[in-house]
Amino acid sequence: MPTALVTGASRGLGAAIARELAPTHHLLLGASSAESLDAITAELPDSEPWPVDLTDYPAVAQACAKIETLDVLVHNAGVADLNTVAESTVDQWRRTLEANVIAVAESTRLLLPALRAAGGHVVLINSGAGLRANAGWASYAASKFALKAFGDALRLEEPNIRVTSVHPGRIDTDMQRDIVAHEGGEYDADKFLKPSTVAAAVRNAIETPADAHPTDVVLRVR
Repeated sequence: MPTALVTGASRGLGAAIARELAPTHHLLLGASSAESLDAITAELPDSEPWPVDLTDYPAVAQACAKIETLDVLVHNAGVADLNTVAESTVDQWRRTLEANVIAVAESTRLLLPALRAAGGHVVLINSGAGLRANAGWASYAASKFALKAFGDALRLEEPNIRVTSVHPGRIDTDMQRDIVAHEGGEYDADKFLKPSTVAAAVRNAIETPADAHPTDVVLRVR
């Protein structure tokens, strides 16, 4: 059975992606703490926790060294810390770029031997903000534009590895609730994509036959 590593898998979209891949993959489920993964690993029998803080690079290197082959790597973990350019701090920019770009780049680099061995597939959970920038979203959008550039470069550099950038619209998750609260709005789940819908699109990209390379997937709310 192929192996898939999903980061940010303890809840929300990451957990939904894990559920979609569970029938066909052995799962390594990533999160910053082992305790946060208890529920999802108990739910999915052929899974194991992969607890590591992705910005703790020595710890990431140690965790990645144990993986010899990897068929699928889904980068789902990230942060959304929103503010206007005038109100954004240096720490906010650093935190956002660290989590959404640098940690992705470094963990991918460390896992390249395992991905090459399997002829693997890297899926980058991006955002509509990786295609356009809105007011108040500068640091987040910048990180997602950079994530797309990273994926485009990786695709050219590693021709035996498929790389897919997924750009969903806003998703009904805890993160979305925080964003709506920040915007001062009233939360209505019906206005957002279901996590299961985005997870199904991720699975479809992974299951695309080998003669095709799904490079970009864009999902908008109807």
